[in-house]
Amino acid sequence: MTDQKTPWGRVDETGTVYVREADGERAVGSYPDGTPEEALAYFERKFTELAGQVTLLEQRVKRGASPSDVSKAVATLTATVTTANAVGDLQSLATRLEALGGAVTELTEKQQAEAKAAIAAALAEREALVVEAEKLAAQDPAKAQWKTVTAQVDDLFARWQKQQTEGPRLPKGEDNDLWKRFRAARTTIDSHRRAFFAELDSQHRDARNAKQALVEKAEALASKGPDGIPAYRALLDEWKLAGRAGKKIDDSLWAKFKAAGDVLYAAKSEIDAQENAEFDANLKLKLELVAEAEGILKITDRAKAKEALFSVQKRWDAIGKVPRDQVRVIEDRLRKVENAVRKLDEEHWQKSNPERQQREQGFLGQLNEAIAKLEQELADAKASGDKKKIAAAKEALDARKAWLGALSS
Repeated sequence: MTDQKTPWGRVDETGTVYVREADGERAVGSYPDGTPEEALAYFERKFTELAGQVTLLEQRVKRGASPSDVSKAVATLTATVTTANAVGDLQSLATRLEALGGAVTELTEKQQAEAKAAIAAALAEREALVVEAEKLAAQDPAKAQWKTVTAQVDDLFARWQKQQTEGPRLPKGEDNDLWKRFRAARTTIDSHRRAFFAELDSQHRDARNAKQALVEKAEALASKGPDGIPAYRALLDEWKLAGRAGKKIDDSLWAKFKAAGDVLYAAKSEIDAQENAEFDANLKLKLELVAEAEGILKITDRAKAKEALFSVQKRWDAIGKVPRDQVRVIEDRLRKVENAVRKLDEEHWQKSNPERQQREQGFLGQLNEAIAKLEQELADAKASGDKKKIAAAKEALDARKAWLGALSS
C-alpha cells in the first residue's frame, strides 16, 4: 500500500493521516475503516468546517459585532486551529484570525467613538427637551393656553421616556442633572396650572352668583311690562360686566335672563302693534301734508314761504303720532322743506344786513374812484400813443368794471 497525498496532507500505509505545516508535518488521526481517499476527505471536511467558522467570524466583524465577543471567538478559534485535527491550509486560517485580532482593536475604537457620539446626541436631545419644558414653565400663567400647554408637557415627557428606554445609557451625573431640571419645570407648570384653575373656579363661582342674582331681578320685572325695559337694560349692562361662569352655566343662566327680557319686549310689541294700528290714520294725513309742504320748495318769496311752512307745521303737530317705523321717513321729507325755507331767510338777512351794506357802499365808492382814475389814465395813454400803457390801463379798467358789475347785481 502506497501513501495517498494531497497538497496539504497524506495518508501512510498504516492509515495514519498527516497535515503539512511550515515546520514539517503533524499526525492528525486515522480513518481505519475507510480508504485513504475517504480518510483524507474526512479530515479535509474538518478543515472546511474550521474555515467556515473563520469566515462567519469575519462577517460578524464587518457587521460591527461586539469587540469582546469577537476577541473571545478569535482566541478560541486560534487555539483550535493551532492543534486542529484537519487537513488544509491551517496557516492561512491562523493568519486570518491574526488579522481579525487587529480588527477587534479598530472595531473597539470605532464603537467607542460611535457610542460617544450617540451619548452626545442623546444629551443634546435631553437638553432640548429640558429647554422646551423650562420655556413653558417661564410663560405667564394668566396668558397660557392650558389645554395646549398640558398636551405639550405630556408629549415632552413621553419623548423623554422613549429616549431613556431606547437611547444609550447616559453618564449618571449629567443624566441626573437634566432630569432634575426637567422635573422642576414640570412641577412649576403643574403648580401654575393648579393655581390658574383654582382662580378661574373662584371667578366662575362669583360670576355665577352675580348672574343668578341678575336673573332673579330680571324675572321680577315681568309685572311691570314695557315699563320694566329700562331697568332690564341696566341689568343687561351689569350682566356684560359680570364675567364668565363657564360655558354650560353661562348658557343656562343667559337663557333664563333672555327669557325674562323677552316677556317685557313681547308686552311692548303688543302695545306698539295697537298704537301702530291707531297711528295709521295719522300717517295718511301727514303724508298728504308733507306732499303739500314740498310744494313750498318752488316758492322764492321768503315771507310767503315762511307763512306756508308755519301753516304746515301747525297742522303737522295737531295730527299726532305715526307708526314708529315711518317717523323718520316723513320727518326727513319735512326737514328738507324747513331747510330750504331757512336758507331763503338767511339769504335775505345777508342782503339786508346794515353792516354788510355799509361795507359794500364804502367799497363801491373806492371802486368808482379807481375806475374814474383808470379812465383818465387810459385817455392820457391814447393821447400819447403808448400802446403798452394803453393795454395796461385797459386791463385794469376792465377788471374794476367786472367787480362793479358783480357787486351791483
